[in-house]
Amino acid sequence: MLSMSDATFEVFTDAAGQWRWHLIHDNGNIIADSGEGYASRQKAEQGIESVKRNAPDAEIVRIDESS
Repeated sequence: MLSMSDATFEVFTDAAGQWRWHLIHDNGNIIADSGEGYASRQKAEQGIESVKRNAPDAEIVRIDESS
C-alpha cells in the first residue's frame, strides 16, 4: 500500500497557462493527476486537498466489460 512518504504532489502550469497537479511516486511514476486545468494555483491546491480529504479509504469497484 502507498504511504504518504512514497509520493509527492507537484503543482505546475501547462502549455495553456492552466494550473494542474500530478501525484508522483518516489520511483518517478505519475500515479494520479488533476485531469483538468485550473485558473489559479489556489484552485489546483484545493483540488489536491479535496482528493486527500475525500478519498483516503476510497472503495475499489471493478467494472467488467462482460455482462
